[in-house]
Amino acid sequence: MTKKLIPTALAAAMLLAGCSLIPTYERPAAPVPTTFPGDPAQPAGPAAAAVPWEDFFTDARLNGLIRTALENNRDLRVSVLNIEQARAQFQVQRSSLFPAVGLTGSGSRSSPNPYQAFDSSAGSVSSQYSVNLGITAWEIDFFGRVRALKDQALGQYLATEESRKAAQVSLIAAVATGWLTLIADDELLELTRQTLGTREESVRLTKMRFDNGVSSELDFQAANSLAETARASYAQQQRTRMQDENALALLLGAPVPASATAGGVKGLDSVQPMPDVPAGLPSDLLAERPDIRAAEQQLIAANANIGAARANFFPRVSLTTTLGTASSEFSGLFDSGSKAWSFAPSVTLPIFDAGRNRATLDSAKAGREIAVAQYEKSIQTAFREVADALAGRATLGEQVRAQRAQAEAESVRFRLSDMRYRNGIASALDLLDAQRSLYTAQQSAVTTRLLQLQNQVTLYKTLGGGWATKDGKG
Repeated sequence: MTKKLIPTALAAAMLLAGCSLIPTYERPAAPVPTTFPGDPAQPAGPAAAAVPWEDFFTDARLNGLIRTALENNRDLRVSVLNIEQARAQFQVQRSSLFPAVGLTGSGSRSSPNPYQAFDSSAGSVSSQYSVNLGITAWEIDFFGRVRALKDQALGQYLATEESRKAAQVSLIAAVATGWLTLIADDELLELTRQTLGTREESVRLTKMRFDNGVSSELDFQAANSLAETARASYAQQQRTRMQDENALALLLGAPVPASATAGGVKGLDSVQPMPDVPAGLPSDLLAERPDIRAAEQQLIAANANIGAARANFFPRVSLTTTLGTASSEFSGLFDSGSKAWSFAPSVTLPIFDAGRNRATLDSAKAGREIAVAQYEKSIQTAFREVADALAGRATLGEQVRAQRAQAEAESVRFRLSDMRYRNGIASALDLLDAQRSLYTAQQSAVTTRLLQLQNQVTLYKTLGGGWATKDGKG
C-alpha cells in the first residue's frame, strides 16, 4: 500500500488540476472604417503580405543590399536574440507545470554533549545518512495560476516573434528607401553639375559682352550670382549624398558597394519597376501586419495575467514527496530494510495580506485595458499609414507627369531664351530667369519621382509586405 500511495496521489492531483480563471478572450472590434478612404480601384494580384520581398524588389542592386542588411543589421540581430530570450523564459514558466524530480543525499553526526568532539568518551554520537529521489514543493495547479503564467509567457514569446517580423519589414523598407534616395542624389548631382556648366558658360558670355560694352555690369553680376548659387547647391548635395550613404551603411551593417548605385545617367529611370499591390480591406491588416499581431499577443498575455492574479485568492497546494533509503551507518545505507519514504502535501490559504492580492488583480485588469488601447492604436495607425500611401498612389503619378512636362517646357524656354540672348533680342535677365526656372523644374521632377517610388515601398510595407521570403523562412 505504501508503494502505491505516492503515484496514486500524484495522479489524482494532476487530474484535479486544470481549472482556469483566465477571462474568455474576445478580440476587440477594429476601431476603423470598413473600407479605405475614396474606395480606390484595386489592382489585380496577390496581397502584399503574400508577395516575397524578392519578387517585389526585383532590381538586382537593391536585392543584394537587402540580403546584406538581413545578415548584418544589428537591430534585426537584437530582435532575433529577443526571440531566443522570450522562448527560454516561456520554457522556464512552462516547466513549473511539471514536478521537478531530483536526487539528494545527506549525512549528519551529532551529540548532546559539546565536549564529545574533544573527548570521545564524553558521550554518545548519533549518525544519520540518507539518499532520496523525489519531488520538492511542486505546486499542484488546482486554480490555473501556473497555467495562466505559462499562457502569459507564451503570449509574450509570440509577440516577440511578431515584433521580429515587423523589424524585418521596417528594415527592408528602410533599405529600399535609402537606396532610392542615393540614386536620386546621384541624379541631382549630375543635374547640378550640368546646370553649373551652363551657368559658367553664361558668365563667360556675359563677361565678354560686358567687356565689349554690349551689356551692363548688372547683367554680369546676376549671371555670376547664379553660377555661385549652383556651386553652393552642388557642395550641399555632395554633403547630403555622403550623409545618405552613411545612413544606408548603418542599415546594411557594412559599407555600401559602389556597384549598388551604378545606374549611369538614367538615375531613377534605371530602377526596375515594382508591382502594384491591392490594398484589400482594413480588416485584412489584422492578419497581415506583424506589428498588429504582436499587439494582439501582448493583449492575450495581459488577459492571461488576470487569471494568475485571480488565482492568488484561492488556496495554493504544493507537494513534497521522496522515496529513498536511510541508515544510521553509512555502510548500511543500501542494506535491506533501509528503505524510507515521505509524503508531505501543504496548503497555503490567504487570509489577510493588507490588500496585496486585490491590488495585484486591479493592476492586471488595468494592464489589460492598456493592452487593448495599444492594440486599437496599432490598428488605427496601420489604417492611417495605408490610407496615406493609397493617397500617394492615386496622385503622385499625375504629379510626376505634370512636373516632367513642366521641366521639358522650361528646357525649350531656356533654349529659346539662350538663342535670343546670343542674337541680342532678349535681355540677360530673361536668360537667367529661364535658367533658374529650368533648374527648379528639373529638381522638382526628380524629387517627385523619388517620392512616387518611395510611396510604392511604403504601401508594400504598410500592407504587411516584407516578412515573407521565397524559401518560407521569413
